[in-house]
Amino acid sequence: MTVTPSRQGLGTDLPSGSAAPGGSGSPGASGASAASARARRSGTARYLVWLVAALVALVLGSAVAVTIGPADVSLAQVWGSVAGHLGLPGLAGDTPVPPLTDAIVWQLRMPRVLTAAMVGAGLALSGAVMQSVTRNPLADPYLLGLSSGASLGAVCVVILGIGFALPAAAFAGALIALFATLNIARVGGSITPGRAVLAGLAIAQLGSAGTSFIIFWAAKGDSYREILNWLLGSLAGSSWSSVLISAVALAVVGTGILLAASRLDAFTFGDTNAASLGINVNATRWGFLVAVALLTGAMVAVSGAIGFVGLILPHLVRGLSGPGHRRLLPLVAVVGALFLVLADTIARTVFDPRELPVGIITAFIGVPVFILLIKRKRSAAWA
Repeated sequence: MTVTPSRQGLGTDLPSGSAAPGGSGSPGASGASAASARARRSGTARYLVWLVAALVALVLGSAVAVTIGPADVSLAQVWGSVAGHLGLPGLAGDTPVPPLTDAIVWQLRMPRVLTAAMVGAGLALSGAVMQSVTRNPLADPYLLGLSSGASLGAVCVVILGIGFALPAAAFAGALIALFATLNIARVGGSITPGRAVLAGLAIAQLGSAGTSFIIFWAAKGDSYREILNWLLGSLAGSSWSSVLISAVALAVVGTGILLAASRLDAFTFGDTNAASLGINVNATRWGFLVAVALLTGAMVAVSGAIGFVGLILPHLVRGLSGPGHRRLLPLVAVVGALFLVLADTIARTVFDPRELPVGIITAFIGVPVFILLIKRKRSAAWA
């Protein structure tokens, strides 16, 4: 009788009750197969628990964040305002919502909380992709000079007095920085992770120098404060247009990244292994880098440069989801959204009536967490 192993090597095509000495049909192999299946089911259940818990925490955290601020707003008033604007007056309840409270909820706090969630999800997702594509645990969404390019574009329009064009200028600056980085990194038609990182550092330094030069010579008064807030990362000016920009970018680019998650798994083991699986390494890397640039550019355009979200969260979430990107990416996006909603709530309330840029809060939280991660890691990848 011929024994044909299955693709996983965990079972055979032997008829029931048959076995081959030392083959996969032996009792030991059957026990290993059952144990492996149980472990997979347990891992899936554990992942789903974390994902559902993160989603519930995000919804509850966002609802509470809308109620917190200088003006007292109850959850019932928040629900009444939202239901009224969504055309669901029957669900609004009996709690009256004064016009001023309705304006605070719908025009100020809701756009800000939703923008924070979108930006947090986008930056965390981009960071996870960058770390996989470059095989660099210290990579973040700004590695390719995107933040510096966006900052330079934003500073230019603020100085020129056309601040309403800031999101478009920041996005354009990020794209210019991306293509400059990739053209420098492309040698012989291919892009390696090492060259991409070095080219990104060069473009980042150039963009920072240009931004500093403009601030030094031209920024003053209100323009200086606006630029400083933007460079440190702030969600204070969020509006429904900010929600739209970030939501569309996250939906379109994020969906594309999720659909290509299996290709990211291949990159984890190096270019040679990825190529052996039939993946066009250079074209795929280009695609992921452009996707990250588009997503990061859109997020930076509405929030400024918020650090550490895309750097620390992928490492934290990998411990919960495992290394597979089909599980990692959805969970890291939800955790990123929750993290930035909470960080922004702290930024706008802890020193009330003054407000801190949210980038300061993410740095205060991110630095100690990252130090703890470094201390826990003993592998050569962190050396």
